[in-house]
Amino acid sequence: MYQILITSLAAGIIAQLSKLLIKSNKIKLNWRSLSSYAGMPSSHAAFVVSLTTIVGLTQNFYSPLFAICFIFSILVIRDALGVRRYLGQHGEIINTLVKDLKEDKMLDDAYPKLLEKIGHTPAQIIAGSALGFFIGLASYLIF
Repeated sequence: MYQILITSLAAGIIAQLSKLLIKSNKIKLNWRSLSSYAGMPSSHAAFVVSLTTIVGLTQNFYSPLFAICFIFSILVIRDALGVRRYLGQHGEIINTLVKDLKEDKMLDDAYPKLLEKIGHTPAQIIAGSALGFFIGLASYLIF
């Protein structure tokens, strides 16, 4: 049981830490990327794919627990790729509309800037899924 928990958490943490390295330049680390929702690789995909992989390998791919993890993975990835990406696009459009209005202090207070990078691109999902799969496989082979 602990192997499943530690493997999944490790995959999510490694994905978030890799965002720190990817988004930072050679001189300065971009610490804000540690709490970012979007970016390469998808920590959502890494987390759930590693969970599904390690459960499949340790509990059997025919177990009900694997089926639950698989369905959970599909829902999380679909949400990260679809719904949250659309929310980011809406945030970008609303920010542009508010910016196009007259510069006014009241508008800035009434309409705070919305997040624009919330979801993931297909490439980020694929990279996160691959990372999660290999972390799950490595955990199974090592322990």
